[in-house]
Parts: sequence; structure tokens; C-alpha cells
Amino acid sequence: MLLLFVNSGAQPLYHDWTVSFSQRKPLGVDKQVIVINDQFPGPLLNATTNDVVNINIHNNLTEPFLMTWNGVQMRKNSWQDGVQETNCPILPGQNWTYSFQLKDQIGSFFYFPSLLFQKAAGGCGPIRVNNLESVVVPFPQPDYEHDILIGDWYNSDYQHLRLVLEEGGMLPLPDGILINGLGPNKATFDFQPRALYRLRISNVGLKTTLNFGIQGHSMLLVETEGAYTLKQYYENLDIHVGQSYSVLVTAVDRTEGASFFIVVASRFIPLELVGVGIIRYSGFQGEALDPIPPLLAPYDYEYSMAQALSIRLDLSVGAARPNPQGSYHYGSINVTRMLILRNDVAFINGKYRYTVNGVSFVHPETPLKLADYYNLGNIFEPGIISDTPSDGPPHLGVSVIDTKYHDYVHVVFENPLLSTQTWHPDGYNFFVVGMGIGTWDASKMDTYNMVDAVYRSTIQVYPLSWTAILIELDNQGMWNLRSQDAEKWYLGQELYIRVKGIEKDPSKISPSDEVRIPQNVLKCGRVAHSPYKQNSRRV
Repeated sequence: MLLLFVNSGAQPLYHDWTVSFSQRKPLGVDKQVIVINDQFPGPLLNATTNDVVNINIHNNLTEPFLMTWNGVQMRKNSWQDGVQETNCPILPGQNWTYSFQLKDQIGSFFYFPSLLFQKAAGGCGPIRVNNLESVVVPFPQPDYEHDILIGDWYNSDYQHLRLVLEEGGMLPLPDGILINGLGPNKATFDFQPRALYRLRISNVGLKTTLNFGIQGHSMLLVETEGAYTLKQYYENLDIHVGQSYSVLVTAVDRTEGASFFIVVASRFIPLELVGVGIIRYSGFQGEALDPIPPLLAPYDYEYSMAQALSIRLDLSVGAARPNPQGSYHYGSINVTRMLILRNDVAFINGKYRYTVNGVSFVHPETPLKLADYYNLGNIFEPGIISDTPSDGPPHLGVSVIDTKYHDYVHVVFENPLLSTQTWHPDGYNFFVVGMGIGTWDASKMDTYNMVDAVYRSTIQVYPLSWTAILIELDNQGMWNLRSQDAEKWYLGQELYIRVKGIEKDPSKISPSDEVRIPQNVLKCGRVAHSPYKQNSRRV
């Protein structure tokens, strides 16, 4: 059953995707890779603001499968979010249709498998959400566009890596870096002299920050995760796991055959890994001859943080709508709630686990969204995770934070560890108002950018540092807040934010506030084998 919207601008798009295994050699070592319609990376999902997307996914794997849509807000429709606590999995040999509207959103994003550490085997692909013709794009129309997916890569099969984690171990260092699923010198991009290119770059890897640069070319940053940025030139960009950027690159004015390197280098790990792609100009023959440009110092956090703070929102233009982004004065809204979320590592029941405010997430037998809809008891208990870091012993739990619809929340992410952290809330973008080294306290609010902070959906927190965001909870539903580091996420570093209005009975919530339960909803856990009527018990 497909989702229907009464919207004059909505256009239905239909896709049929088959998810299967394929033997590939991305780094020269044979490995079982997850492909979509036999493509690695998967096909481009190319759509326009307000389009209704229907994607029928056939699971030809030997395990359950879910796809999540990193950065797509699923407005008022967490039923389609594709993570373990909002959707029952698509079982092997079965299919299910995702149906969602790209409501009031533009930008560069990607999709990936969310279950069973399958992201380590691929299954990722790019997403473009284009502007309506009535909304002017605030930069010259590019002659060509390229989607570039970068990420760290392990030659070990994902089942082996998953077993390492489940047995209490930690991931080794990655074996290399891929560019669009290809190893060094394999990914090529053809340029025409003087042409203008838009490159949409996403870090789809497991855990490694990557620095992206193009030999002999500057990059004009214009968009990140659905927000237009102040136009600034960069020679390179640190792109953390889960982040997406759009840059404009003007091809150099030369007619003879030439080539240049795209250089993707690891950051903040004790191993220098380099992924190399090649830009080929018309008439090019042979390989690029110039040496790879010098790499940045691998642990230069000061450089990386200064670059992050230099990225600002362009207040003079709109994004999905024609009105300027500056018409929304986020700094003048009263904060109604504050959360201080500290990530950490713990040894629980003899195994490594990762925590948020002392709680390491464990998955119940019934997804939280279904448990909430059917008012099932003994699935989760809001309040098990506190609003501030806990001094008690770390423990396992089903972490759910209850919030009110339209709460305006100040969130501080604290990272006391020596590794970089990256956070992402499904369903939302947020304003990155501050970041700094050391421990956060209220005096740090004096340093906040309350004018043109960048608006995005994934943010890094440097080692022994903090990052502060402001977020309006205007998207009702059950939303995943997770570490984008796949290892930390798999071992418990996540929670769910339940956003509800005055009406608590899901069957009576207005569709203008939250989309109804899909007629094709998959059921599992305690509601697997019955139509299950709502009862009076509350979670």
C-alpha cells in the first residue's frame, strides 16, 4: 500500500531494488559485498522536494535487512525510517515497500543498511533532493554533477567483523579507502575544460574521518546536508562519518590531455591510508604523472576544528522554500529543555560496550515504534536514561527520552575519549552553535554562534571536547539518535527520542501531526502473529 499525499507539488516515484550478495575485490581481496540491482555502490535516488518516493526492496540476502535514509527527515513518518526500533526487518526472500515524502527538503544524502553490521559489506548509495523550479538555487547551475561516496573499508567479511564485536573485541584498523566502491586509481571522473561541476561527497564508511581534496583545484562549498552555506573556497575538507557536502569545482582552462588526483586521506588514526581517484580531461591518455599532494598532519585537531567553525549558514537565501533562511531566528527562541549527553566506553558483563550517559542500548523483542503504537507494557521505560551524565555504574538498558512536540532543546555532546565521535539524529537537522576543547559548562554559552550557525544532521565531537546544538522537535515520532561510528553504534551507543503532542493515543493523533501506521506495516516480536488491538495499558 503506497503512501498518498494531498499536495499539488507531489510527484510519485517508483523504484524496485533487489538487495543481494556479490563477490567483488574492491581492494584486490575477494569479498562478499552487498549490491543493489547488482550495483556497488547502489543506484542514485534522484528526486525533487515534495516528491513521494516508493521503493520496493527485495531481500535476497540470507539475513533480515533494513535500509535507512541518512539525513532524509521522514517528516512525521518515523514508520519509514528503516532502523531497528521503528521497523520490523524485511526477512530473507521477502520484500517491503518504503513510501515517504521528501517534504520541504533539499540536499545531498545517502542510504545504507542499518542491521547486523551489514554496512561493512556495502549496500550504500547516494541521494539527491533537488529544488523545485520555483526556488532559485543560490549558485550557478553546474554543467555536470557527480556523486562521490568515500569510506574506510575492511577486507574481512562483515559477519567476521560482527562476531569480533559480539565476542567482546574491537575492530582493527581499516585496510584501505574506497571511492565509489573502488580502490586506488580506479575511480575516474571525466572533466571538460572550463566546465562547472557539482560534487556531492558523502562519507559512508564505518568509523574513519576522511580528508577530501582535488589536486590543482579549489572547492567552493555551497551545501551540507540540506542547508546552503556561505560560499567559501577550501583546498580540502574533513568529512566525518555520516556527513555529506556539496562543492562546486571549476575545471581548469587547458585543452591538452591532463589528469589530476582526487586524494582521500585518513584522519585521526595511527595509520596513514590514502584513497586516490583520477580526474581526466578530454584528450587524456595514461595515468596522472604528478606526485600526490602532501597530506595534512594526521592528528591536527586544531586545523579540523577551525575548519568546522568556519562553515556558516547562508542567511540570504532559501533552501527548500524561497524565503531566506535568516527569517528563522533560532537564537531568539526560548530553550525549553537541556540535554547533556556524554559518550563513553565500558566493560559490561565481560565485554566492551559503548554508552550514552552510562546506558548501553539493548534492543527489545518488539520495535519501540510498534510497542508505543499498541501501548505494550514491559518493553521500555522512559527515564531509564537521564538528561545529564550519570555517576552510577554503566549498565544495559532500552534508552528512550520522552519529549514534547515542539520542544526547543539545547543538546551538549561531551566526548571524554581519545577518539573522534560523530552524532546523528534521524528526523532532524539542528544548528551547530558551538564546539570547543575541554569540559562544557554554562560559561561556554557566551562563545556560541547565535546568528549564522550551520544547519545540518550529522556533527562531530573531537576528543576530550564538546559540541553544542539547538534543535526544534517539530517532527513527531520515535527517532533514533546514534553514534555514526558503526562499531560504537552496534555496541550500544544510541538512544531513541519519543516526540509526542498532547494526544497520547496513537490511533487518535491527527495525520497532520503524524502519518498513520502503514497498511503494509511489518509485524514482529509480541505483535507478530495477530492483528493486535490497542489496549489501555501505557508504556
